[in-house]
Amino acid sequence: MPDVFADLVGQDEAVDTLRRAAASAAAVLRAAHGPGPAPDDLDGYGPAVDPGAGMTHAWIFTGPPGSGRSVAARAFAAALQCVHGTGCGECPGCHTTMTGTHADVRLVVPEGLSIGVSEMRALVLRAASTPSGGRWQIVIVSDADRLTEAAGNALLKAVEEPPPRTVFLLCAPSTHPDDVSVTIRSRCRVVPLRQPPASAVAEVLVRRDGIAPDVAQWAAAAAQGHVGRARRLARDPEARQRRDAVLAVPRRLTGVGTALDAASALIEAAEAEAEASVAEADAAERAALQTALGAGGTGRGAAGAMRGAAGQLKDLEKRQKSRATRAQRDALDRALVDLAGFYRDALTMALRAPVAPVHTDTAAMAEAGAQKWAAEGALRRLEAVLECRTAIEANVKPRIAVEAMMLALWKG
Repeated sequence: MPDVFADLVGQDEAVDTLRRAAASAAAVLRAAHGPGPAPDDLDGYGPAVDPGAGMTHAWIFTGPPGSGRSVAARAFAAALQCVHGTGCGECPGCHTTMTGTHADVRLVVPEGLSIGVSEMRALVLRAASTPSGGRWQIVIVSDADRLTEAAGNALLKAVEEPPPRTVFLLCAPSTHPDDVSVTIRSRCRVVPLRQPPASAVAEVLVRRDGIAPDVAQWAAAAAQGHVGRARRLARDPEARQRRDAVLAVPRRLTGVGTALDAASALIEAAEAEAEASVAEADAAERAALQTALGAGGTGRGAAGAMRGAAGQLKDLEKRQKSRATRAQRDALDRALVDLAGFYRDALTMALRAPVAPVHTDTAAMAEAGAQKWAAEGALRRLEAVLECRTAIEANVKPRIAVEAMMLALWKG
């Protein structure tokens, strides 16, 4: 069985850093208390910490989308919980951490546009408890760049004064102040990840998912190194259809009307994809809440409970609406990344750069665009797509940002 770092694709330097830190953390426990699980009264890391190995209580994993930030954080958490201190992938500590059922590992994934202060305070409070397994309490924040200012301050207090045997693993695109506050950054060790090469992504798709090598190579290139996206493209026909529709946009832009129509189609496709992705979870949550509140029961008590449940149902609907908005933004961003890849191909072809195209199946159309627009025109169009992504991240209404982008792509 492969160890917990097997799916961290193309990140050899980061894996080496994390392995050494996990071994250092295991040595701390052994040195302080001898062989076997550490008792409940272990106070901090103690003098046995090896500064060269770099074990510390707070880490930040940075890198572009698809580089494996959350994968790295979860694998490191498993290595810390591993009874052998190596991340063997076989022991109960590794298995439960990787499957998300370990009692001492908590994963924070924002369902909406941000992570609020109340959620972070509750998490920090729970993380201060003694590890039930005798090793470490671990908090993984998968999108630390979505912390509100108040939530960031709550996390900062915990990072400044960490509870004994609590480790914080934060994931963010970068250590820029827009993503992670300088004060939090200064108290963490940074593990930078890079975009994995397409060959490495294809290898893991073949080995782990049993995908045909030619399909894996195409999907890895089309996903631009994003492992999760590559898997979806290789296995989901609907994902491939959505991608084809996005890559058909450049040849549809023949005037103002078609540009606005293309914008509407892109927004509606993102909304449909998002709705499909959250519909099952929304229905399950609503059914579970109604059951918990006594839906379907008879008698005066059941009827009274349901009358008093309106507030809880309203809160659930609010959370689900926020999650749907986030899903729409994510779906739209995936479409924009595909579109940026097309104009990148046109730019490299105009410059005769010796690099492989991102989208091999639209290479002919990109070559035609390169001849028509020249390098300057392809670059302006690529910048328009990237500016649209930036505008949406800055909370510009997606429809306004996409319409402006489509008009800029048409005008060139």
